[in-house]
Amino acid sequence: MMPKVKICGITNVEDAVEAVQLGADLLGFNFYPKSPRYIEPKNAEKIIKKLPAYVDVVGLFINENTDYVRKVSSELMLNWVQLHGDESPGFCASLDNIPAKVIKAIRIKDGKDIEYARNFATDALLLDAFHPQLYGGTGERFDWKLLPQLTGHRFGRTFLAGGITPENIAEAIGQGFYGIDICSGIESSPGKKDHTKMASLFNKIKTLISGKGTQ
Repeated sequence: MMPKVKICGITNVEDAVEAVQLGADLLGFNFYPKSPRYIEPKNAEKIIKKLPAYVDVVGLFINENTDYVRKVSSELMLNWVQLHGDESPGFCASLDNIPAKVIKAIRIKDGKDIEYARNFATDALLLDAFHPQLYGGTGERFDWKLLPQLTGHRFGRTFLAGGITPENIAEAIGQGFYGIDICSGIESSPGKKDHTKMASLFNKIKTLISGKGTQ
């Protein structure tokens, strides 16, 4: 089955339009001011207004207060709120009455982090690589051999992230998750997508899904 493809770290309309034309299902906008991919909500809104209705819009927040998350989510009519920091299960649960669905990102170091993910009753999970200083977008991947531990997990929707590129997209899709999240693996610089790499990624996805190849 074709996984949902989320392209994250969108900062400009050219990259957004290209990603959609190539087949992206979700576009992510980073609202963490310390990130090199940060975009002000008012600028993200200008891009969002140019997107077709069938593309889901994701707002990424890191250790923000609930009032700000609610405000931005409402003003931009986000489809998803992605919590990519150190938010607790209780914090995530406090957002259960907003219109947007909630994704909780878990930064994976070892199997204990996989087990910790079971504490979250969010609409979806996103599994990313752990970094001691950075919250995602590192281009690093965790040990995917840990993933079988998620067998039988009550979450039907889990995104795989962290170091996914056109070169390893076949392996990523082979993990069998609901969606894949790509950011730095198709960039020329933080916040700027390389359209050639992005096209290569989607071409390989389409080839895999059509059954014409495995590379």
